[in-house]
Amino acid sequence: MTGKRGRGMETGNARTDRLGILLEQFDKARDMARVRLAGLGDEEYLWEPVPGCWSIRRRGEATTPRAFGPGEWVLDLGAPDIPASEYAEVARQAAGGMSVAKIAEDWSVSVGRVEEVLGHTGEPEPDDAPVATIAWRLGHLHYQFAGSWEWSFGGRRQDPKLMVDFTPSAASALERFWVTLDRWRDSVASVTEEQLDTVGFSQYPYGSDPDDPYVGVLSGANLELIHHMAEIALLRDLWRAGLGGRDGRR
Repeated sequence: MTGKRGRGMETGNARTDRLGILLEQFDKARDMARVRLAGLGDEEYLWEPVPGCWSIRRRGEATTPRAFGPGEWVLDLGAPDIPASEYAEVARQAAGGMSVAKIAEDWSVSVGRVEEVLGHTGEPEPDDAPVATIAWRLGHLHYQFAGSWEWSFGGRRQDPKLMVDFTPSAASALERFWVTLDRWRDSVASVTEEQLDTVGFSQYPYGSDPDDPYVGVLSGANLELIHHMAEIALLRDLWRAGLGGRDGRR
């Protein structure tokens, strides 16, 4: 079915072709996210449950070295590194033929750091990753999906880190985010079987997209949405349980 939109087999209303499975997974994750994010207020959106959280902050007030954004508010970002949770991915990249230099470029780290990861034996140490606010996680997802659309279906010119004007308003952030997700979903639905197998169909400049078949890029995008939304859901549960904010929360 090369070059055509392949529906594949259908069981009832469920598609069983590759694109259909990915779209259904995305739709379910998006629908669950809409429910879980209903009623999000600004205080909860910006809640920092522990010291040292990553969040969005006014320009000039960020404490992380690579905080970015085009406007008054920027998204925290620390120094580049390869977290322990990604050691297996680095090993897969090397096994797939990527050079150490290319992997280092992909992760924005030194060749020595990649060699250290590849030479690691035994269980990796737990990640020392910062806790991030709901605002940070939404902002992170927003610029990634906006950038992924631009570098797959758009002009492939805009820097993803300058495409989203981060905001302290939960309502505004969500309104813009749903528009971005809907545009992404509509464009992905038009992808052909040939494009699913095309290496470099996405030229997203941060990460390995240019070296991956597009079906893998789509799978990774779904995973990104699912795991960050799960983290947001947990933060909302903790907020409702009285662990932050006002009215006796701490």
